[in-house]
Amino acid sequence: MKKIGIVGGGQLGKMMILDAKRLDYYFIILDPTPLCPAHSIADEHIVAGFEDMEAMLELASKVDVVTYEFEHINVQALQQMEEKGYKVYPSSETLLHIQNKFNQKEWLLSHGLPVSGFISIGSYEELTKAHEVYGFPMLLKTCTGGYDGKGNAVIKSAEDYKIAYETLGAGKLPLMVEEFVDFEKEVSVLVCQSTNGDVKVFPIAENVHKNSILDETYVPANISDASMEQAMDIAKKAVKVFDAYGMLCIELFVKRDGSVLVNELAPRPHNSGHYTIEGCITSQYENHIRGILGLPLGDTTLIKPTVMKNIIGSTNGPANIQGLDKAYEYGNVKVHLYGKETVSVGRKMGHITAVDDSIEEATKKVRYAHEHLYFQ
Repeated sequence: MKKIGIVGGGQLGKMMILDAKRLDYYFIILDPTPLCPAHSIADEHIVAGFEDMEAMLELASKVDVVTYEFEHINVQALQQMEEKGYKVYPSSETLLHIQNKFNQKEWLLSHGLPVSGFISIGSYEELTKAHEVYGFPMLLKTCTGGYDGKGNAVIKSAEDYKIAYETLGAGKLPLMVEEFVDFEKEVSVLVCQSTNGDVKVFPIAENVHKNSILDETYVPANISDASMEQAMDIAKKAVKVFDAYGMLCIELFVKRDGSVLVNELAPRPHNSGHYTIEGCITSQYENHIRGILGLPLGDTTLIKPTVMKNIIGSTNGPANIQGLDKAYEYGNVKVHLYGKETVSVGRKMGHITAVDDSIEEATKKVRYAHEHLYFQ
């Protein structure tokens, strides 16, 4: 029986386990939260922090391969695992290039992949001069640690400098400024590489965000054939450039002229790929597991138009879901709940997916289900 270690026990880890249990694999998770989402289905749970070097090495010693469900972890721990002969995918080298967003952009640029303009910010004084390069508006980002809108601040005028700088740690974290992209659409493309060399690209997803958090995903994306082709080419090149094994998500901007720019990468399954569970012949989670074990990858063909809508917390309190009887009125609606103990404003609690004959029909059904679900 293959044993797989996952650093992180959130919803992504849980969905990896759910898909891989069909092959009777044994899973050990490492997560500091005793009742994290993946706890209920993992075979073992090491309760420890992601900076705990000893616990990370213990995880590696118990399994055939280690993977991770999010990128804000200790790269040095992964390097030590590899030095001791343990298998880690994606590798510490891949994570090293991606974890720091400034380094990520430099790596992309040096390999000919299209990105928006960016500069490093080493002080408040440097920030106040950034408009000389990009004008207003521009985007201030932390180079590490940001996700779901955290770690970003839009600077629309000189009056925003101080609050943006202080909000993002006042220089305690490395910062960068990015050129503001006047994009028409945000899309993402998922690509998977197996350690046997097999590569599969998933259909391109169109994403809509609310309050900087993913709200809905539509597949296939409503973009031109030329934009589609460019996005696919970027994905195939990126997975090689970063030497990534398992899933790699590339978030992209489609500009008004149809050209495509890379926004950010994530070396793991991704929220915008939840649709693949019902929408594709093989999900991103199954292919991630296949990839890190060196198995042939599954067919990524889209079965029918698919829409995914996140269930985001709008209150604070117990996570007792209500309204499933109404949410399931349409027979092709699927509700996924992550098993988090409490709900809070802005927290991802689950998602809803519908596969239908058109994007319009699928959208109508996931929104109907969403309107009737609530926590109390």
